[in-house]
Amino acid sequence: MAVPADPVPIVEVQRRLARALAEVSDQPQAEARWLLEASLAWDAATLLRRADESLPTQVQTRLQTLLTRRLAGEPLAYCLGRAPFLDFELEVSPAVLIPRADTEVLVEAALERMPVDAATQVLDLGTGSGAVALAIARSRPRARVTAVDKSAAALTVAERNGRALGVEVQWQLGHWCRDLPPGQRFDLVLSNPPYLAADDRHLADLSHEPTLALVAGPTGYEAFTEILRQIGGRLRGGAWLLFEHGWEQGPGVRERLRAAGFTAVFAQYDQAGRERVSGGRWTGIHA
Repeated sequence: MAVPADPVPIVEVQRRLARALAEVSDQPQAEARWLLEASLAWDAATLLRRADESLPTQVQTRLQTLLTRRLAGEPLAYCLGRAPFLDFELEVSPAVLIPRADTEVLVEAALERMPVDAATQVLDLGTGSGAVALAIARSRPRARVTAVDKSAAALTVAERNGRALGVEVQWQLGHWCRDLPPGQRFDLVLSNPPYLAADDRHLADLSHEPTLALVAGPTGYEAFTEILRQIGGRLRGGAWLLFEHGWEQGPGVRERLRAAGFTAVFAQYDQAGRERVSGGRWTGIHA
């Protein structure tokens, strides 16, 4: 579809967009509205109020570019450069995964295990857009949150998100725990690491997102194993370690937690009733 160059009311442009977007979206009417709002730099109320006006000429090229990207299969969040997470929005780009509702389960599990008013030391491994670290810091203002990623491009996005939200997080470039300051220890560590196997059938649907943040290796468990090898010297007594994982990986992740010396090992479920998070408490003793 080409965005009409002749004077057409915005409401009609929106209808045409929705028809075109039905090829790639299960919510084409909503996406049509969002693309228009982004192109016009209007909010929903303004779009509704001015729906009978013609689409400004200077907006047509911008809207056409966004529509072409979306019809080519690029995720809407990347087209818009924004994605919702819990009760806030984040900047996103192809340098980071698009935040998903499944990861909200990881945040919920962490908050349940954190005191409300204490200077808890928290570590987020593989922070990406910063979604998890920022959610923790917003909900627990006294917590001291450190967030690590091996991608400098991802950390740049995360830092911008922190500034936009006015939330303080210590951003750290590095590979899991390897590059943290010597002797730094934490009360809670959480991670949404890469957990897809290299031949996972879902990768075809995720081709626009960074492979580095998706694929763990041949089995899908490699990141969990590596983090568990590094983490012992970074945990205070009684600290929690929480992982997001694939819905079939829970038993394998919990087996690895127990073998590494964690107790009180648990599973937490997503809205579909699938195992989405596993964690345990550090005893300080490796099996």
